Amino acid sequence: MSEENKHHATAAALLPLVGGADNVTSVAHCMTRLRLGLRDRSLVQDDRLRALPAVLGVVEDDTYQIVLGPGTVARVTPEFESLVEEERGAAAPDPGAGPVTAEGLAAQGAALRAERKARNATPFKLFLRRIANIFVPLIPALIGCGIVAGLNGLLVNLHWLPGVTPALAAIASGFMALIAVFVGYNTAKEFGGTPILGGAVASIVVYAGVAEVEAFGQHLSPGQGGVLGALGAAWLGVYVEKWCRRRVPESVDVLVTPTVTVLVAGLATLFGLMFLAGEVSTWIGDAADWLLTHGGAGAGFLLGGLFLPLVMLGLHQALIPIHTTLIEGAGFTVLLPILAMAGAGQVGAAIAIYLRLPRNTSIRTTVKSALWPGFLGVGEPLIYGVSLPLGRPFITACAGGAFGGAFVGLLNQLGTDVGSTAIGPSGWALFPLLDGGHGLGRTIAVYAAGLLVGYVAGFLATYYFGFTKNMLAELNAAPDTPADERPPAPAARMTEKV
Repeated sequence: MSEENKHHATAAALLPLVGGADNVTSVAHCMTRLRLGLRDRSLVQDDRLRALPAVLGVVEDDTYQIVLGPGTVARVTPEFESLVEEERGAAAPDPGAGPVTAEGLAAQGAALRAERKARNATPFKLFLRRIANIFVPLIPALIGCGIVAGLNGLLVNLHWLPGVTPALAAIASGFMALIAVFVGYNTAKEFGGTPILGGAVASIVVYAGVAEVEAFGQHLSPGQGGVLGALGAAWLGVYVEKWCRRRVPESVDVLVTPTVTVLVAGLATLFGLMFLAGEVSTWIGDAADWLLTHGGAGAGFLLGGLFLPLVMLGLHQALIPIHTTLIEGAGFTVLLPILAMAGAGQVGAAIAIYLRLPRNTSIRTTVKSALWPGFLGVGEPLIYGVSLPLGRPFITACAGGAFGGAFVGLLNQLGTDVGSTAIGPSGWALFPLLDGGHGLGRTIAVYAAGLLVGYVAGFLATYYFGFTKNMLAELNAAPDTPADERPPAPAARMTEKV
């Protein structure tokens, strides 16, 4: 049996003995132990587990620790994680459907979400999902530091608390100064390497001493290449680490593999990746500026109108590293406020749906409960619970987002930059994170006006074009109307067009 098959077999033998995938809440490893978080300790078959040839012992602490030995544990852990994910995916429930009530729309929305997820399981989209998994855990820190940065900017502009603002600046900037390290850590974790090695390689990018290194005829700058350089460095480190794991004897693996990984990936980072990633980062910033300077309303119309379909196709994940690169370079991303207009279109559409369905108390109740989260930028309840299952209202909601995006894009073209210092929030939740080149008051006014345009456009488009006569008759039918006296159900027919 090959080394790879042997470690896969070990993982496959361990999983049922710890209660299966549903009993595993977390998976990690240290130098010698596989550390598992377990939902129900009583499901573990200790005697059979200890009897496995690969198991050297078991330690119980805050996690259930299976001793596999150095080298072996690093190879078994990714196999174990893969088996857990496979088993959970195979056990996913089959969603139901229902066209008229809120429960029916929610079930149909869940089915559409599951169908979209299945369609998105292409190699390219799965790759984008993995890239998103690297950056999404960083969003809370980006939001927190972004809000502190906004507060600090306000205090500086008002000349308030001059003794406090330097401290706030340090708090807001510390994370961004080291974001490359976190990107490297998450990259290695996502692609099956040792996370701390990914962070170690990526830390080279922000180390001040790189200014003494010359590559491509020029001295490097600390931070050159930013998150893109860190991502590439950590990915290369994972590739080198896996290469070593397959070839280095287990007895010296703990010494040789980390050394070779850091050395090879580090040299490649210094004498190639940092320079190339720096050129790409500069190009991204220049491209975003050119797009909004020359495209203006047209660019905003397309970005605001197509964002929700991009989300459905999973292609929006490609924008996450672009946002992060823009924030790292300019201090804010000018794309996010435009894309946030898609949520405004959804809110306007939801209000129109509420008014057009006066007799459907079930859907109206769902709209009322999902509307306030929609104002705060949480659009999934409205999308998958209301507009997408209905079909036409989803399209008209996208139209509302397009007009809101066109407005913000036009103002960008006219010289008023509207940006966000972090990614994640939208709607009203984006206000504390806004930044621009012409004062906070002007930036907030433009963004608020864009939201208003999105609300109104989404409302009008949905109110007048979001329903056919048959749809209104079916959706407003009294609950006790016999099924054979109702018009053909519209929801399934309409969702085929989305």
